[in-house]
Amino acid sequence: MDLKFTPEEEAFRASVVRFLDEKLPARLADKARNGVRLTRDDMVEWHAILNERGWLANHWPKEYGGPGWNTAQKFIFENECALAGAPRILPFGVNMLGPVLIKYGSEAQKRYWLPRILDGSDWWCQGYSEPGSGSDLASVKTTAVRGIDDQGEHYIVNGQKTWTTLGQHANMIFCLVRTANDVRKQEGISFLLVDMKAPGVDVRPIITLDGDHEINEVFFTDVRVPAANLVGEENKGWTYAKYLLTYERTNIAGVGFSMAALARLRRVAAKVKRNGRPLADDSLFAARLARVEIDLENMKTTNLRVVAAVSGGGVPGAESSMLKVRGTEIRQEIASLMRRAMGPYAQPFIEEALEEGHDEARIGPQGAASAAAQYFNNRKLSIFGGSNEIQKNIISKMILGL
Repeated sequence: MDLKFTPEEEAFRASVVRFLDEKLPARLADKARNGVRLTRDDMVEWHAILNERGWLANHWPKEYGGPGWNTAQKFIFENECALAGAPRILPFGVNMLGPVLIKYGSEAQKRYWLPRILDGSDWWCQGYSEPGSGSDLASVKTTAVRGIDDQGEHYIVNGQKTWTTLGQHANMIFCLVRTANDVRKQEGISFLLVDMKAPGVDVRPIITLDGDHEINEVFFTDVRVPAANLVGEENKGWTYAKYLLTYERTNIAGVGFSMAALARLRRVAAKVKRNGRPLADDSLFAARLARVEIDLENMKTTNLRVVAAVSGGGVPGAESSMLKVRGTEIRQEIASLMRRAMGPYAQPFIEEALEEGHDEARIGPQGAASAAAQYFNNRKLSIFGGSNEIQKNIISKMILGL
């Protein structure tokens, strides 16, 4: 494919830059660039700004509220947002559930749920992982038993999900549940939409080592879910889950965010002094910096190919796994180099440095202490969305036939 942008696409880039200059609040950009924690209201605010412009669900078809962009426009938009310091779009509703509903949902589900994703009526979280079902996702044990009474058909859900990102803010969760046990384990899974406010749903925080509350455990005890909330066919949820994961893995790669992080790393390396000279002039550091830049340029090409495949109606297979593996490794390497560049300022676990309005004189420059927090937080990237070891198995099977 031709990786050069046309004059029309360059004009589109200019329109995106103008939009970001005019509409991206400087307060949000400063937070995102410097690793300051975004509040729920911050994320909702940016979501609403994009939705008002019609650019929130940039990969959705026009008939469902998307802008109808081509592959290059999507790529340009995501990269310019990252370079401008825009907060990351919450992926669960827009980038994960939305495509599944568009491809597999009923017309009634599309009419009801898709507009609510766009206007922010629903905040979605993901109910995939369980204490014993991480990389082996097909082994989920949360059950959903179908029944009928005077209130209609429904499922009764019992079980537990874990690592539920931002579940404390969510009012809805899409879940993989077991609806059959007498078949191959992949064939007994269904895809269900559950109200987080329903009786029997209990959200418990998991506090990470840096003191952050980003992830949660979610318990289901006799939770009643209308049968109308089943997406697609019963016991076909594994197919929908795999389709969703191709979008999640591509999103985890985070090409634009890696580009922005690399640009910031270069600025820091040029300013920081080691033995009287800029760190960027240190041969070992410069070699690692050059290596990660080469890897990132290669991944940008792969990312364009994957997005092109989806735009043409295909479903990325091995390519999304490749993006996930290389993308997470690159993001981890950039975070590691940033921590090294910051030196003693990249102290872990300085809670105040992650909050807005911290005392810079006491705990270091804005963004410095977050370098360690981001480094440790980014270690999870190679695990969630399907561990990198599992992705390498997928690549081997799909390409090499092993």
